[in-house]
Amino acid sequence: MPGRDSDVLLRTQISPALLTRLYESAERTAATGEPDHEVLAELRESGVLATAVPVEYGGAGGDARTVNAVVEKLALVNPSVAIIAFQHFAVSARIAEWGSERQKKTLLPALADGSLLAASAWSETGAGAAKRKLSSTAVRRDDGAWVLDGAKSFTTGASVADIYLVLVQTEEPAEVTDSVYGSTGQTFFLVSADNPGLVPDLSLDLVGMRGSATGFVSLRSCVVTDDDRLGPEGRAPEIIAGVRESGATLGAVSMGVARAAFQLAAGHLEKRGLFGKPEVRHRMVGLATRIESAAAIVERAGARTAANPGLTTLHSKLHASGVAEDICLDVARMLGSAGYVTASRLNRLLADARAVGLMGPTNDLCRELVAATWPK
Repeated sequence: MPGRDSDVLLRTQISPALLTRLYESAERTAATGEPDHEVLAELRESGVLATAVPVEYGGAGGDARTVNAVVEKLALVNPSVAIIAFQHFAVSARIAEWGSERQKKTLLPALADGSLLAASAWSETGAGAAKRKLSSTAVRRDDGAWVLDGAKSFTTGASVADIYLVLVQTEEPAEVTDSVYGSTGQTFFLVSADNPGLVPDLSLDLVGMRGSATGFVSLRSCVVTDDDRLGPEGRAPEIIAGVRESGATLGAVSMGVARAAFQLAAGHLEKRGLFGKPEVRHRMVGLATRIESAAAIVERAGARTAANPGLTTLHSKLHASGVAEDICLDVARMLGSAGYVTASRLNRLLADARAVGLMGPTNDLCRELVAATWPK
C-alpha cells in the first residue's frame, strides 16, 4: 500500500527530547546498575512501544524492519532500554501471532499504549543456552488451572515489566527431538507481574546492560488459568522458531552500539584536529565500512527477502554483535589514555557490545543453529 511504510515510521518516531533523556539515563544507570523508572515511564508514554502491535489493536503495525530501526535508534543512546524495548516488541509479536482472541483484544491495546510492558522469562540455570533441560514446570490442576514452579535467570525487564512470557515444562520431554532450541513438552504462559507467585529479583550485578533490569524471576506455586497459556500446549519450540523467522534481530542493538562508538571516535578526533591526517581518515573509513556491512545484513534480516529468513536473522546477530565489539575495541585503541578511565562512555559501550553476544539465543547457540542447517 503506497505510503504505508512512511506512515508506520511516522507513528514510531522517537522525540529528540526523549532521546536526550535516554542518553543521560544510560550514564546514570551505568553507575548505579539499576533501571531508570522515570525514563521507562516516558518510554511508555511516547507511543514507541506500539511499534510491533497490529494497527487493528491500536498499534503502529510495524514489521521487522521497523522494529530493527526503532531498536537501533534506542541503542544508539541507551542499549539497556533498547534491550527492554526489544523484548517488549518480541512478546507483542508473539501474542499477535499465537494469542487467542481474548488475549489479543485484552493485551495488545495495553501493550501498544504502554500501560503494559512485556518481558520474556525463558532462561534458567542449568537449562543450557538451547533451553533443552528446563527444571521449571507447570502442573495442571483438576479445575483446569496451572501451577508454575521454578526459577528463571537473566530475565531482561525483571521488576519493571507488567507481564512475562514464561517458558516451562508441562510434560516429560521425549528422548529424541529434532529441535535444536527448546524441547518437546514445553509450553508458554503469560504471567502478570501482580501474580503473587511471581517474584522478581535484581540481585545480579552485570558488567554490561546495567540499566536493563536483568535479573531472576522465581515462580512459587504461581497459579495461572488455561486462558493464560500462549499457543498450543507442549509446542513452545514452534513459537521459538517463529521468533527467528520474524526477522527482528538483536543485531539491531549491536548496530546502535557500533554507531555510538564510531561517533565517540569521530568527536575525539575532531576535537584534537586529527582528521587532517590521511591515515586517520582511512582508519575511520575502515570502521565505517564494517558498520555498513553489518547494517546491510540486519536490514536483510528485517526485510525477510532471503530464501531462509531465520538463517539470515541468526547471521545478522552473529555478524553485527562481532562488529560492534570489534569497533569498540578499535576505538579504544584510538582514544588511548582518554578511554582508559572509569568514567569513559566507551567502557560502557564495550561492555554492552559484549553483552549482546550472551543474550538469547547466545552467539554460541546461533552458531549451532546455523550449523544444524548444513547437510549431514
